[in-house]
Amino acid sequence: MKWRRRFSTLGWDDWYPRSTPRRVKNGIRARSRHGKIGSTWWSSRWLEALESFGLGSRLERGRRYARMGQVIDMKLSKCLVEARVQGSRPKPYDITIKVKPIADEKWREVFKVMGSQALFSAKLLAGEMPENIEEAFKSSDAPLFPKRKEIQTDCSCPDYENPCKHIAAVYYILTEEFDKDPFMIFQLRGRSKKETIEFLRRSRPAPTREPVTKKGTPQPIDRAQEETRTIENEGERAKSRSKSLTLEECICSFWASPKSLEQFNISMAQPHVNAAVIKRLGEPSFWREHEDFTKLMAEVYEKVTRKALDAAFKEEDDTQARE
Repeated sequence: MKWRRRFSTLGWDDWYPRSTPRRVKNGIRARSRHGKIGSTWWSSRWLEALESFGLGSRLERGRRYARMGQVIDMKLSKCLVEARVQGSRPKPYDITIKVKPIADEKWREVFKVMGSQALFSAKLLAGEMPENIEEAFKSSDAPLFPKRKEIQTDCSCPDYENPCKHIAAVYYILTEEFDKDPFMIFQLRGRSKKETIEFLRRSRPAPTREPVTKKGTPQPIDRAQEETRTIENEGERAKSRSKSLTLEECICSFWASPKSLEQFNISMAQPHVNAAVIKRLGEPSFWREHEDFTKLMAEVYEKVTRKALDAAFKEEDDTQARE
């Protein structure tokens, strides 16, 4: 058994045994194997907030635990994170992280600001946190990322330090979960994903359309608002597709001409939110690679979109040149 000394505010403590954690089978292992944990700006801000608490080497040990897969399970509910972390003792340690909720009146102010910009809703529903979203919270004097006094943590381990390395390990696993779903940060501050979407719908001003053209084709509405509604209805569309008629049930009309295409409109432009559907659906269950699936697919979509636009406009330019 290895021994080491621990320094406290009163000086060097007595020698105590340096423990080795018991290995966990099928634990929640951090995706990142080296360097920083967290691939998005909002997860980085979350870690910045934690690092400002002065946790020191406990964060480093917690990061090592997260990468070893010592976190057995974790559950996030409103303003509460509950987890189990395997340490050196046979029984796993119970972890709780409580975060002070943002007051209801503050949330209403935040959603009012967010609802005034359709791009906020579009990006959130696509799995992205708008980079200027903190301004909406600052204007309401309710910071999105909690301060130290707003977080209470507890671990059943014998370590007198709080937060300990077991709590820090849960912090890091939570960081990677934020990468996948930014709504989890809202949930940690007192608003579920369902409530957030509903508040955004209520706060967003009603879309308006431009006058109809002479040919009877309405002008397209704001693209950010249109994309927001498209993403919102993705689940309903999936349900509708699952209830579609079989080929045998619609064989009589299968080859019939579709409805008039006079109002069919195509916009060749870069989307406001790249790979929106992929980000909305999230990581598939079969994905087991260390590389972030959503990030990888977003890069692919961006390249394909760029190539498609280049090819489309090059062909258009060639046509105009021939004419």
